[in-house]
Amino acid sequence: MEARQSLAALAARPLPFTGRGANNCAPERARPGGCGLSSQPAMNPLTLATLKCLSATRHVSGEAIAASLSVTRATVWNAIQEAESLGVAIEKVRGLGYRLEHEVVWLDSAAIQGALGSATSRFRVEVVASTGSTNTDLLQRAAAGNPGGLVLAAETQTGGRGRRGRQWLNPMGGALTFSVLWRFEQGVSGLSGLSLVVGLACARALEEAGARGVGIKWPNDLQVDGRKLGGILIELQGDALGPSAAVIGIGINMRLTDAVAEAVDQPVADVHGAGGTGDRNMLLGLVLEMLARTLDQFVDGGFAPLEPEFRKRHVLHGRPVDVTFADGSVVSGIVEGTDATGALRVATPAGVRTCHGGEVSVRRRLPA
Repeated sequence: MEARQSLAALAARPLPFTGRGANNCAPERARPGGCGLSSQPAMNPLTLATLKCLSATRHVSGEAIAASLSVTRATVWNAIQEAESLGVAIEKVRGLGYRLEHEVVWLDSAAIQGALGSATSRFRVEVVASTGSTNTDLLQRAAAGNPGGLVLAAETQTGGRGRRGRQWLNPMGGALTFSVLWRFEQGVSGLSGLSLVVGLACARALEEAGARGVGIKWPNDLQVDGRKLGGILIELQGDALGPSAAVIGIGINMRLTDAVAEAVDQPVADVHGAGGTGDRNMLLGLVLEMLARTLDQFVDGGFAPLEPEFRKRHVLHGRPVDVTFADGSVVSGIVEGTDATGALRVATPAGVRTCHGGEVSVRRRLPA
């Protein structure tokens, strides 16, 4: 029987994004996608072209940009306005022009492909300036029979999705957002713990890129010092008994402006602040190489052999938590870790409860 579902629909498996969404989720009242509203239209192609004319070391006049792109000064002004609405920090000085407040490495498929190391033959990378959702795009292409290893990275997403339909903030140039199509011989029932494995691969790659103190919050968040660095959204297609396809969506904060950080409804971290590389192409190549290696381990032995390393990185281990389920029930206790399938084990006064999903929040203390 053909099935299309997210990991949230699988019984006895960790839910994707049981935190606050895929990357940075703003309060429900704002509902931003990118740095604008969720109804934000696709980005004008000239906006990215305009930004690529700018640098952080010198000002460039609007007249020079217009001449370079063969457009009017008004078009350049509109592009700058749109870029700012998408979270790009631009300094504007009358008589001098425009300058990026910090250097941005724009995504480039050839540069990413060249940074894949030993995994070069296992991925095909595509980069787009703007799309609704890289996960949605790859789900469609998976259904059409595209092979595994296809990667879609976007500078902006106008409809990026997180847990329960929440939108994610994707500041242009300040985040790394992409999706990977990966095919498995086993069915969806054999992919228990996949979100934890992907988180482990990301943490390994981020540390190799220089980021310090990267931890994983069950089941799909990356954190530094209790602040959200990134997140994972996994959606599945395939036969119940196999084969199956996973679309793995990943969002990582690279360098956030103060305005973006303030718009998010939780503390956030970024790779720059954690000491990591600012080269998004290099980091994406490194993440993909590590993802291939870690998924090979997962296919060979499931989650159990990777659990000891996950436990060392698990920021909830030993912490008091509330796990809230869709029916409103709550399990409160101390996190003991995960079982061999990746389910969360919580010690309560009534005994150990095994949680396969739910919204997890850290308590300051347990009730007496």
